[in-house]
Amino acid sequence: MHYPWWYVPQLTAPMLIAVISVLHVLVSHYAVGGGLFFAVEAGFAYRTGNRDYLDYLRTHAPFFILLTVVFGAISGVGIWWTIGLASPLATEVLIRNFVFGWATEWVFFVIELTAAFLFYYFWDKLEPKAHVAIAWIYAGAAWISLVLITGITAFMLNPGSWLEHRTFWSGFFNPQFLPQTISRTGGAILLTSLYVYVHASWKLKESPLRELIVRRSTRPALIGAVMITLGGIGWFAMLPESARMALEAAAVLTVLTVLIFALTAAVFMLLYLGPYRHPEWMSPGFALALFLFGLAAFSTGEFIREAVRKPYVVYNVVLGNQILEKEVPAFREAGFLQSGRWTREYVKELFPAVLQDGKIDPPKLLELKPEDRVLMGRLIFMHHCNDCHAEKQGYSAVGPVLFGRSREMLVEMVSHLHETHFFMPPWSGTREEAEVVTDYLLTLRPERPKGIYPNLERLEAQR
Repeated sequence: MHYPWWYVPQLTAPMLIAVISVLHVLVSHYAVGGGLFFAVEAGFAYRTGNRDYLDYLRTHAPFFILLTVVFGAISGVGIWWTIGLASPLATEVLIRNFVFGWATEWVFFVIELTAAFLFYYFWDKLEPKAHVAIAWIYAGAAWISLVLITGITAFMLNPGSWLEHRTFWSGFFNPQFLPQTISRTGGAILLTSLYVYVHASWKLKESPLRELIVRRSTRPALIGAVMITLGGIGWFAMLPESARMALEAAAVLTVLTVLIFALTAAVFMLLYLGPYRHPEWMSPGFALALFLFGLAAFSTGEFIREAVRKPYVVYNVVLGNQILEKEVPAFREAGFLQSGRWTREYVKELFPAVLQDGKIDPPKLLELKPEDRVLMGRLIFMHHCNDCHAEKQGYSAVGPVLFGRSREMLVEMVSHLHETHFFMPPWSGTREEAEVVTDYLLTLRPERPKGIYPNLERLEAQR
């Protein structure tokens, strides 16, 4: 309501954010864990005088830089672009409250980029100690970036005492901060080992060096899996009550939660029985299977983390339809169309007949022609519902959900959104606006197929 809506057909804007964000997260965690990998392994190779290992690390570096620095930076910008368009109010809240945190993260990101390029392009021009020191600078800067971003994104799920104090530190050190930092650090370490397995198994083929690399990468991977599990338990323990209820009430989220722990356990067992006990087993196929298991677990975790926030984008602050939670009573009293600057100007320009003393008069909406009521209903739908729902087809499309519902049922459903659907934000308009939204929803509702209830149809026909 404070910003114009952004329409992404079929996929919907939030799902576009999810696609870009998950791809970025899978790479950005490798950027963090990879820094630690290069720092530790370059130091080991220099200490032992293992030139073959140093040569391998040098061949791994371009793969690492292209994936994390190039793709990671592009997808990171993509996240800012999509959230700025799809969730502008939530983005505004995060920037206003954490501008110091974002600025600090960008400083460490510049340090991270500089160290990465120095580490690679000055490979043979630096003394071993200086070369390893640069790797550690990169690793430290990358991990601090992870910590800073985690504090801000964890705030979105549970702001904690920030709701009373409204200070930077009360928001940053929220109840979710420590569990998510532990799990994300563990995820960075584990994912890096999985990336290394895939790269080394394809690059080295039958080389004896492959077993050394696999063996040295396995213990960190096992530690990472344990950290993910511990952090996940802490994450669940620190969920707000409504988020925990959402997790338990939605069957699909319950199944996905079980799947995460099952996949993490499977990865742990495969790591132990495979590369830890038998590093010679690490074939390209085995490495790829481990990698895919890890990606599946990580991606599922990201989906659940986003889903349990509903109906909020920022818990207890910004609702999923880009309305501040505290504004809902005023919106209901004045009317949804009147309360939004974009809807207000649109209606004033095209439908002056619904104005009373310069303001939109909700009862007059019902006096519009049927086609204008549908047009007005779509306007409300796009501002109130478009942030989460497609129309007839696509992700979380509204059309199929309306199957079999009468007009009276739809009006009541719209008027009591948060009561009929746990994940939905409360209706933020008047009863008349619910009526015109229903007019539009009826154009999306699929017709009931003939013959689905033959006996009932026969009875209705007799009446």
